[in-house]
Amino acid sequence: MCENYRAKPRAPAAPTNFKMRPAAGDWDLYKEGMAVTQPLDDRVREALTRSQVIDRTTTGRTSGEARRVEIVMHNLGGRLYISGMPFRQRRSWLANIEANPKITIHLKRGLRADVPAIAREITDPTERRQILEQVARVWKRTDVETMMNYSPLIEVTVERA
Repeated sequence: MCENYRAKPRAPAAPTNFKMRPAAGDWDLYKEGMAVTQPLDDRVREALTRSQVIDRTTTGRTSGEARRVEIVMHNLGGRLYISGMPFRQRRSWLANIEANPKITIHLKRGLRADVPAIAREITDPTERRQILEQVARVWKRTDVETMMNYSPLIEVTVERA
């Protein structure tokens, strides 16, 4: 190493036991820093009335392992939908849902909760168009035909506890 080289000071690494704090008033939905599945209470029901960024967990169809990804969930007319950007290849999470429709919705903005649900892929063209036109308006997109052909679309039904 060069004699004139001086290593730049680095910020200390985050401790391995670091846990994010829940939003104010949400301590009862946390156990050791992790969101835990709770019966649907009024706060969870209220949170589900908003379209929002969530994490969604499916079970891998061949591995059986949990697969968690961030995605947008839409509340359209009181029903919950998850769609995605158009892509020519079928998403692996759709195949996972086809094999096992039980999913977990992880609310993470404001209220934090894990909500068990059942997913149903929407393949009927009339139903797809009706929903994707609304999603396109939210995303300010004009390519509904492309979305019809290449966007994934599922309806999410929350399991009532």
